[in-house]
Amino acid sequence: MKDAFGLPQSLLVLGGSSEIAMATARRLIARRTTTVWLAGRPSTALEQSAAELRGLCAEVRTVPFDALDPESHETVLGKVFAEGDIDMVLLAFGVLGEQARDERDPVAAARVAQTNYTGAVSSCLVAARALQAQGHGSLVVLSSVAGERARRTNFIYGSSKAGLDAFAQGLGDALHGTGVHVMVVRPGFVRSRMTAGLDETPLATTPEAVATAVELGLRRRSETVWVPGMLRVVMSVLRHVPRGVFRRLPL
Repeated sequence: MKDAFGLPQSLLVLGGSSEIAMATARRLIARRTTTVWLAGRPSTALEQSAAELRGLCAEVRTVPFDALDPESHETVLGKVFAEGDIDMVLLAFGVLGEQARDERDPVAAARVAQTNYTGAVSSCLVAARALQAQGHGSLVVLSSVAGERARRTNFIYGSSKAGLDAFAQGLGDALHGTGVHVMVVRPGFVRSRMTAGLDETPLATTPEAVATAVELGLRRRSETVWVPGMLRVVMSVLRHVPRGVFRRLPL
């Protein structure tokens, strides 16, 4: 069960080798979390993530999970919830893609959309139903500031995150009053393996900073978290810039 400050004792991570997910898990283990499930494609990275968290004295299990196989989600996640209550589910998987390449390769572009949106829709609905059945829990969805307004340089990725963000907000409304809390996290540019080699944007952040914001959001029972917080102000302005002007901005 979660404590009075909303922090979980048990955590299920979808996308178990994500750097943001690992930073979040480490932070929550230091506070209260004792049991962690890492769901992801079997890999050395997933096993290394599990070993690292076990080194922090948490009970850690791994489970095979593929975002691109929605037909398996109910079975895979059902087995996790059958082992006991899960206080928090963190949806942390996603792919950035390569915009220039993906514009020329519709199949690759579709894979970005299927991973970031379709896979997330399926797994979130399965997790949400399980959380509702147990009567409590938080579903934390890693969205992105890129979903706030599509940019020429990453509109394939941005559009997939825009869909995810809208879906998660609607799911949160649908679950309001059921005991299940949905929190959407919108980081800006995060310095990580996924963004290695890319030019940083203003207000760049780190996995550790996102983890800190997630903890604070859980304590406050927030519905939307921006990382860093200043992005909320910046995007409220950019969202209303006329399209012709926005198109010429060096974003």
